[in-house]
Amino acid sequence: MEQDEVTIREQNFHSQVREWIICFLMFTILYIVSYFVITRYKRKADEQEDEDATVNRVSLFLCTFTLAVSAAAVLLLPFSIISNEILLSFPKNYYIQWLNGSLIHGLWNLVSLFSNLCLFMLMPFAFFFLESEGFAGLKKGIKARILETVVMLILLALLIFGIVWVASALIDNSPASMESLYDLWEFYLPYLYSCISLMGCLLLLLCTPVGLSRMFAVMGQLLVKPTILEDLDEQIYIISLQEESLQRKLNGGYSAIDNNTKKIEHDLMNAKTMKSKLERRKKASAWERNLVYPAVMILLLIATSLSVILVSCNILRLLVDETAMPKGSKGPGIIGSASLFTFGFLGATLEILLIFYLMVSSVVGFYSLCFFGRFTPRKDDTTMTKIIGNCVSILVLSSALPVMSRTLGITRFDLLGDFGRFNWLGNFYIVVAYNLIFAIVTTLCLVRKFTSAVREELLKAIGLDKLQLSNVPSDTPSPNGHQKTL
Repeated sequence: MEQDEVTIREQNFHSQVREWIICFLMFTILYIVSYFVITRYKRKADEQEDEDATVNRVSLFLCTFTLAVSAAAVLLLPFSIISNEILLSFPKNYYIQWLNGSLIHGLWNLVSLFSNLCLFMLMPFAFFFLESEGFAGLKKGIKARILETVVMLILLALLIFGIVWVASALIDNSPASMESLYDLWEFYLPYLYSCISLMGCLLLLLCTPVGLSRMFAVMGQLLVKPTILEDLDEQIYIISLQEESLQRKLNGGYSAIDNNTKKIEHDLMNAKTMKSKLERRKKASAWERNLVYPAVMILLLIATSLSVILVSCNILRLLVDETAMPKGSKGPGIIGSASLFTFGFLGATLEILLIFYLMVSSVVGFYSLCFFGRFTPRKDDTTMTKIIGNCVSILVLSSALPVMSRTLGITRFDLLGDFGRFNWLGNFYIVVAYNLIFAIVTTLCLVRKFTSAVREELLKAIGLDKLQLSNVPSDTPSPNGHQKTL
């Protein structure tokens, strides 16, 4: 018996070590990818060999760690879904013994832990450390800046703790609730992260419908559109004349005022950009123009419509079945014990693609909003402060993605770890209202998008677009140098 217990302990120890190694390797890959992504956008002028350079490097490493955690949160649900199907298809395969329920649950717990760490510790530290200068009267240096940062973090923690304590006391002032307020680890942090998750889901509710409608315009800019009722040679000729006219104004000294010179240079750059786009459309093959673009648009329309249909079906399930609630539902239980899809791997693949599509759409919608558009990163010209803001935003969105996918019924895979402990997930009215708002807003955005695009194309086809003080197609710059977009 003792030998059997020793053997079991050794097996459990080796299994835990193996799981930690796998988690470390996965996170290392995500960290390397995140580092290259951030350095691609980071302003090169910030790379100096002084005290500020050290502070920037520390902030860069913390931002990279946060972005890697965000990527892990995005991949968490797809990885769990595909792992469940793999274990069902190959239950006794030697080469996938490392893939088990313990590893999946551990990944969920680690992502939740690191999300809290990044959101409440690392990112505030990076921001305050970047903005700190040291207290007056102390010797300047890294130690003085660290001291100021730590003091600011303590004050911020006390402020947030007081706000959450007062809010919790106002919501529920029962004796049991008041006693739980003093439990920092079991109540305060989970409650605070639950509030952050709710705000992230509300932000996704705002960004995702906008992003779903914006995806058509984004893909339209990346792909070559079909040439319908358009003369590309004439458009290239008009743009060439405008380019030559603007170039003569710059060379002829007609712009003595600096502001006028900058405007002409901006218009000239827009003309060159539009000319290159028109030339690319002209050189594109017939297959690329007439097949790829319509196929991608149809796929986007199918994916968006499928999302709305799944959300509508989930609303009906919520009204008739209590197990459809994202909290307290009974799913597969042990990983690899039951399949969630009628079509097996095909259904799992479609669900994973839909989850990634929603995440990409939410990011596009986030940067399309007026208030958050200022955070849009630029290649080799993004300050560390703006990078910190982007990392925090992406972390909030990615952490709320599994919760939103389960709340909307996009997936039936249960939330594991601390993700399923959020209090508001058990509120029927919040969940139903969330689904209704998403379905209605997404439908309205799509209807408005397609009706406006079809209306403008019809006006252009019959020549009535000239009544809008524009005699050039929508893909060419207007007389003031700005590009018209649908």
